[in-house]
Amino acid sequence: MLDDQMQPQPPTPLVRSLGVTGVLFLTLSVATPASSVFVIIPGMLQVAGTGAVWAMILAGIVCVATAFVYAELSSAWPVAGGEYVAVAKTLGPLAGFVMLGVNVFNNLFFPPVAGLGISAVLSTVWPGLPEVPVAVAVVAASTFVALLQIRINAWVTGLFLLGEVLALVAIVVLGWSDSVRPFTAFLTAPVMPQAASLVPASPAAIGLATSIAIFALNGYGAAVYFGEEMREPSRLIARAILASLVLTLLFEIVPMVAVLMGAPDLHALLTADDPFGLVARMRGQGWLADAIAIGVVIAIVNAIIACILACSRFFYGTARDGSWGRPLDRWMTQIHPRFGSPWIGTLIVGGVGVACCFLPLTLLLVLSGTGLVAIYAGIAVAAMVGRRSGATAHARYRMPLYPLAPVITLIALVYVVWTSWLDPDEGRPGFIMTAAQIAGSAAYYWFVLRPRGAWNVHVPEE
Repeated sequence: MLDDQMQPQPPTPLVRSLGVTGVLFLTLSVATPASSVFVIIPGMLQVAGTGAVWAMILAGIVCVATAFVYAELSSAWPVAGGEYVAVAKTLGPLAGFVMLGVNVFNNLFFPPVAGLGISAVLSTVWPGLPEVPVAVAVVAASTFVALLQIRINAWVTGLFLLGEVLALVAIVVLGWSDSVRPFTAFLTAPVMPQAASLVPASPAAIGLATSIAIFALNGYGAAVYFGEEMREPSRLIARAILASLVLTLLFEIVPMVAVLMGAPDLHALLTADDPFGLVARMRGQGWLADAIAIGVVIAIVNAIIACILACSRFFYGTARDGSWGRPLDRWMTQIHPRFGSPWIGTLIVGGVGVACCFLPLTLLLVLSGTGLVAIYAGIAVAAMVGRRSGATAHARYRMPLYPLAPVITLIALVYVVWTSWLDPDEGRPGFIMTAAQIAGSAAYYWFVLRPRGAWNVHVPEE
């Protein structure tokens, strides 16, 4: 009797109130297709020119394979902790905690990085906006929105997502309203800019753009963070993951193709820092270009809200598993009695995000590392080991053509590692930082968690 009273009470569970549509809205908001189109794809066009079309096709194949892996593992363990739970269940607690440690950096630094980019996006509408105060205000406001009930947040992000889609539709209409070159030319004779001319796109340039495209399409796996607030997640979460990827591919590839087909001056488009804004200013009115810029900001804010939501659920899972000790574990598992959200964890995530807004953007990017590579590699290996050991035999969703999907993922990651390592400015420091994160996480597990006893991940009942 006394022993039972001494045991800590299990944390309050999250409320299951979401269907596939709600999780889809939240996941697409994390993937933020409009931000990828306006922020990441211009770099692909500068690197590979119209070869970016092939890069997107190749990256799409890789992401389909990785989405199948995510779908099977998430169906087996639809837990708020996400990837580290699947890795721990298949590869053991040390590998699981290493995945947890990498994800800490991957999740925490996105809101401040995204917030610090808002003033630059709005520079054509409201020039001179201060970078840090705008970022602090956006991250703080997004944190308070994330405190609300998850169903409310699903609809809020859904409405914001509509603003993103309208901006993308406007770009598609402007591009296709006066098409000047056929789509087939991008497949049969891709070109890229070189000095003041266009030359045939090289395989190396297309390959580098492919590695960028994989990052641009990322986000579909975030559905697992909302698994504990989803009804029948083991049966339905795979649908949300795969639907999110299909829509992300559609929302990113179609606007890029439309702009390439409709650009009057292809060289000017491929070398522009803001090619989509350039087309908007050339083909549309000034107010339309401003409206599209505002649509991009809506996309960024939406992504920040969704990321804080996902990150607070991630930390809820880590605290439930006793990863940080008292009082942090107790704080981050506290559920708000009215909103049903992990409210203290959400405030901690938002507070860290606000504090990081005062750090230089370049430092944040280096600290973020290249964790996505480690995460994709971890889940690919976990899927294969889970199949062999039978750990994933209970999964309601089984990926087709196994083991093709995890093998494709691992082969693509080898190429991404190689191309990124050749970049001494961003790629190589990112990998060094990720290696440091892995080493630090392993040391924390070995010298802090392991002496406390077994570190086990918890999977709640549906």
